[in-house]
Amino acid sequence: MAMEGPVCLVGNGADGQLEVMEEALGILRGVAQPVVVAAIVGLYRTGKSYLMNSLAGKQRGFSLGSTVQSHTKGIWMWCLPHPRRAGHTLVLLDTEGLGDVEKGDTKNDVWIFALAVLLSSTLVYNSKGTIDQYAMEQLHFVSELTEHIKVKAQRGDDAEEDTEFVRFFPSFVWAVRDFTLELRIEGQLVTEDQYLDLLLLLGSPGNSKKVMDYNLPRQCIRSFFPTRKCFVFVQPASRQEMGQLDSLPTSALDPQFLEQIRRFCDYIFQCSNVKTVKGGVLVNRQRFGALVRSYVDTIRSGQVPCLDNAVTVMAAIENEAALREALAHYAAGMAGLRLLAELGELSAAHGTCEEDALRLFMQRSFKDEEQGFQKRLVVGGGVLVQAQQQGENCWDGSALWRAPWAPKLSAGLYSQPGGFQAYDRDQNQVLMNNPALGHLWAQAEEALEQFLASKKAEAEAVLKADNLLTEAEKHVEKQKAELLEQQRKAAEEKQLQMEQLMKDQERSHQENVKQLEAKVAEELASARQEAERALQSKLKEQEAMLQKGFAEKARLMEDEISGLRKSLSISL
Repeated sequence: MAMEGPVCLVGNGADGQLEVMEEALGILRGVAQPVVVAAIVGLYRTGKSYLMNSLAGKQRGFSLGSTVQSHTKGIWMWCLPHPRRAGHTLVLLDTEGLGDVEKGDTKNDVWIFALAVLLSSTLVYNSKGTIDQYAMEQLHFVSELTEHIKVKAQRGDDAEEDTEFVRFFPSFVWAVRDFTLELRIEGQLVTEDQYLDLLLLLGSPGNSKKVMDYNLPRQCIRSFFPTRKCFVFVQPASRQEMGQLDSLPTSALDPQFLEQIRRFCDYIFQCSNVKTVKGGVLVNRQRFGALVRSYVDTIRSGQVPCLDNAVTVMAAIENEAALREALAHYAAGMAGLRLLAELGELSAAHGTCEEDALRLFMQRSFKDEEQGFQKRLVVGGGVLVQAQQQGENCWDGSALWRAPWAPKLSAGLYSQPGGFQAYDRDQNQVLMNNPALGHLWAQAEEALEQFLASKKAEAEAVLKADNLLTEAEKHVEKQKAELLEQQRKAAEEKQLQMEQLMKDQERSHQENVKQLEAKVAEELASARQEAERALQSKLKEQEAMLQKGFAEKARLMEDEISGLRKSLSISL
């Protein structure tokens, strides 16, 4: 569904709690495209919405506002075709400004910030002026993330869990607006990234409150976010024109600002990854909606959002949908067969349809604990089920064979000389008009057997009224022989069917094992990528500490690095 403009994704309900907007979830349903999610957070009235509109390629969209009041409330979403990746959706999330004095509820700020971290693949933090200690203090939400986000469902060692954040958190971009300084350090020109890295270096070691207040937000940014990037922006227009940014022509904006916006957008488009969850599972639009619902419901319940639990909930929803889709695909393929196909033809079609359905299920499913959903998909008895259903639809004796001669029998037309021959002729005519009854298939054989058996008493009654006894007796004997032959053929066909069923079940088992092994290998590769990303981040952090002279802290990081290397070896 194309979106002309943003809609509210998470709002503040009448009870003051966060709530998910159904309209937004409806937009996310039914589209399986992977999503790249860029979210922006920061103090209110710092120009966050303008950056989001720039990413959307629009002058208007997210509300800019022109007063000291915060315009954006909750979290607003805008889904757009990704400008650089075909078949992907770019999801832009503009969040309520932090620190709004009118709101009077700091807990709401914390949850808005936590949701932005949990939902995004790139988190943009927007601030004004310079990156100084005041700016760091305003970013205290980062320091509180460990209290409002859990990685594992089972509470373990807090320090160990903290090191896991870097594996699942988004990339971090610091956008500094209205920047007026020159990017020089000790007389040397530096890049924006070097400027950020310098300001994220820890201060003097120690445990005093002053030292800890200085170091904690810096340490959290370095420890939690796998990659960090910085962009500085000059003021786009004069102070008098700043309130009309969404209506000013491009020619009225500072060319340097426009170039900085272009570089910022290029970076987000090129470097922001597809949103993933724990286990390296790619998130599409439908899964993204399930994530939002899971996290907000958890917050409303008074609990702390947990990555493990969110993935489990999302997997249950997605796997159920994958199962329905696969079964529908199987049923559609089997429905194309002629009504009473040969057993071999039916078995071959079953094998092909089941393999395709299993592949479809594997592509969409994930985290299928103990293969519970996959086992429900296995339709090894599909041939028998299909036969049973077709058989039940075909062998209605009352509708198929009784009607043609029932009126004659009731009228006594067979109770006269030559009546038995007329009765036998009418009976054979039914068989001729319904060739399916004579098809070499177990259901047909059984039905024909039942048909002949049910006619035995009726035929004997007609025979007694017929004066052509000699000829009639021959027909009775013939019917008895036909009945015995049908019984033999039915038993033989059942045996063939059981043998075929065993072959189908073995083939189905082998196909399930093959596709499951491929799925496990894919998940291990994703887990390895997660661990490698986290390891590189930790190694870079350790190197920075050594350069700064924090040898003791760098030594303590060895345990974290060893744990990441261990997880890498396990994934191998």
